[in-house]
Amino acid sequence: MTTNTENALGSYLKDRRSRLDPTTFGFSTIRRRTPGLRREEVAQLSNISPTWYTWLEQGRGGAPSVDVLNRIAAGLMLTEQEREHLFMLGRGHPPDVKYRPTEGVTPRLQRLLDALEVSPAFIRTATWDVVAWNRAAAAVLTDYGSLPPEERNILRLIFCNARVRRAQTDWEGVARFVVSTFRADVTRAGASAEVQLLVEELIKLSPEFEALWKDKDVRVYGEGTKRLNHASIGLIELEYSGFAVDGRPDLGMVVYNPSTSADASRIRTLIADAASSGSAAMTAFAA
Repeated sequence: MTTNTENALGSYLKDRRSRLDPTTFGFSTIRRRTPGLRREEVAQLSNISPTWYTWLEQGRGGAPSVDVLNRIAAGLMLTEQEREHLFMLGRGHPPDVKYRPTEGVTPRLQRLLDALEVSPAFIRTATWDVVAWNRAAAAVLTDYGSLPPEERNILRLIFCNARVRRAQTDWEGVARFVVSTFRADVTRAGASAEVQLLVEELIKLSPEFEALWKDKDVRVYGEGTKRLNHASIGLIELEYSGFAVDGRPDLGMVVYNPSTSADASRIRTLIADAASSGSAAMTAFAA
């Protein structure tokens, strides 16, 4: 006989269904001895055999297939984190990565960016579209709010924007770094198909991008130092770090800290000037 300790998958499934309100799914609450959904109701919602679902909770029938786990995850309305845990219990590894376009950032995440007064910071998707930023980023890097959403892509800025290119003290090194880390992020997120049109467009527009893309080089973002020739405040040095956004595998956060107190002071002045003029000056993106 299989115990609940041995059958962690069954225990997890029981716990998840016990937390769901039957009325949410159109089921009657009459004559229910326990809270939550019944086994046959979960099977119905998941479009699988009631017998097979019962066996899963009882620890019988062997390892469930990927399709069955995905159906159960949908039937139980599991979050991405809960779905991943379901796969770990059922198959011993996370589900295969499937890219999903971002739905934006939460107000809490935006407040985190805004709290970084003199540290330019932004949130980017796995396909390197910038979807959120703070005032320091608008003043020091690029005023993303003045750009159409489709132009807020980091690769487009690096390879197709002459102003951005001029601001880089080492454009070749930056370009190689951007392409190699972009490739790694896209592959990790399972978004190769989603960026195909962007890649094809950049190959046509930039021979340099085409050459770097053919190199097949991959890197991680990590951390380092970036020097920019800013249009208003001249040469500025920033220390950058890349962070994963917990619970949001589709997003990454990049923070640039001024390397010296002098750099911080100049950034603070730049932000104040931008605020007084009513808009941040278009400057340069630092990859």
